[in-house]
Amino acid sequence: MTFNDIFKSSFLEKVGGIYPIDMLLALFLSFVLGLFILFVYKKTYKGVMYSSGFGISLIALAMITSLVILAVTSNIVLSLGMVGALSIVRFRAAIKEPTDIAFLFWSISVGIVTAAGLIPLAFFGSLFIGIIILIFSSRNFSDTSYILVVRCSNSSAEEELKKFIDNNVSKSVLKSKTVSRDMAEFNYEVRLKNGESSFVNRLFDIEGVNHAVLVSYNGDYLS
Repeated sequence: MTFNDIFKSSFLEKVGGIYPIDMLLALFLSFVLGLFILFVYKKTYKGVMYSSGFGISLIALAMITSLVILAVTSNIVLSLGMVGALSIVRFRAAIKEPTDIAFLFWSISVGIVTAAGLIPLAFFGSLFIGIIILIFSSRNFSDTSYILVVRCSNSSAEEELKKFIDNNVSKSVLKSKTVSRDMAEFNYEVRLKNGESSFVNRLFDIEGVNHAVLVSYNGDYLS
C-alpha cells in the first residue's frame, strides 16, 4: 500500500459523505425542537429550584444526537464503532424526578428521528407528546402527601392525638413512633382535606403537645 492509497481509502473520501445543507438543516431542526422540549419542561416543572443546566442539556442532547446519527448513517463501519464506543459510557448524574428521564429520552429521540430525515414524524410526534404532557401535568390525580411530626411531653396524648388527626385529614398513617423518658415523637403520613393545613395550629390544644411540623413528602425525600 502506497502513501497515496492511504489518503485515497480513508479520510478524504469521507469529507463529502454528508452534504453541508443536510447537516445544517438537521442541527437547526434539532435546535428548534429542543427549544420546544425545554418550553414544555419549564411549563410542567413542579419544583421551586429550576435547574437551568438541565434545560440547556435537553437542547444540547437533541443536537448532539443528531450529529452522531448523521455520522453513523454515512458509514456502516463507523456505526459499528460508535455502538462499541457508546456502550462503555456510564452516566453518574442523579435523576430526582421520573419525568426528567422522559424528557431526556424525548430529546434523544428527536435527535435520532431528525437526523434520519423523518422530519414530519419529529415535528408532529413532538407536538403530540408536548400536548399530552401539558394536559396531564395540569391535573392533580392524587393529593399531595405530607409528613406530620408531633412531639409530646409524654405518650399519654397518643390516643387523643390520633383521633384529632383522623378528624382533620382525609387519610393518615403512623410511620414511626419514638418514646423516651420525658418525650414522645410521632411521625404521620397524612393527606390534607382540600389542602387545608390550619389544623396544625390547633394541635397545641391537646394537652402535652409542645412541637408540631408539617412538611411535604414525595416518597423519597422531604421538601
